[in-house]
Amino acid sequence: MNKSTVLLYGIVNYLIGSASLVALIAFTFNFLPENPLLSNIDGAGGVSGVLAALINLSLMTLFAVQHSVMARRSFKEKLERILPPAAERSTFLMGTALVLFLMMGLWQPLNSPVWMVEEGFVYFGLLGIGLAGWGLVFYATFLINHFDLFGLRQTWLYFRGVPYTHVPFQLSSLYRYIRHPIMTGVFLGIWFTPEMTVGHLMFALGMSAYILIGVAYEERDLIKTFGERYLAYRADTGRFLPVIRRSNAGKSKAV
Repeated sequence: MNKSTVLLYGIVNYLIGSASLVALIAFTFNFLPENPLLSNIDGAGGVSGVLAALINLSLMTLFAVQHSVMARRSFKEKLERILPPAAERSTFLMGTALVLFLMMGLWQPLNSPVWMVEEGFVYFGLLGIGLAGWGLVFYATFLINHFDLFGLRQTWLYFRGVPYTHVPFQLSSLYRYIRHPIMTGVFLGIWFTPEMTVGHLMFALGMSAYILIGVAYEERDLIKTFGERYLAYRADTGRFLPVIRRSNAGKSKAV
């Protein structure tokens, strides 16, 4: 692949990845318009309860496997035999987008209500917090380096012939208090909803479990990379919520 092709590859995958994230937000809040390709999390139809649960579980497992396998160093080394290293992150983003679109296309609604708020202050409060959570996801990506996270920076540097350098470990804004504000936003986005069905609950539980496992492995890798610096940072911040400082008792446990 020449430099122009790599850059175009990065741009296309960036757009596809961004579209999948926007679609996922709409899917979660049942905002997707009726169409034959993608359904809402509480859409109409679907198969029987047990089969629906098995299909949904399989889709979430596929997402977890794709995310885990493509993030492994061994996979990246094999990929770099085919594509330039600058295209690796874009390929990961494309893989994630394809799995998300597949999940939204094959998801089987389980519409028995866990809770249901149809109007009023509580309705708009839950909806507002959920949407704000997804807003936090976008905001937090720009606090580190949005375009590096989504693979566009790598392909742009490759196009210009500039060697890639990793984004330095730095603390700014929310990252001074929370180590994983992106994941905090996802938690808010999937749990705060005025309409929690069995299917939505299954989705929220599955994604939450994967986030907790993934973050544990990510922090292990960060300790290997940054050593004592990251250990000190971890001791001084919360994982998903800010550390509550107490004047007499020191710091509370990080969440």
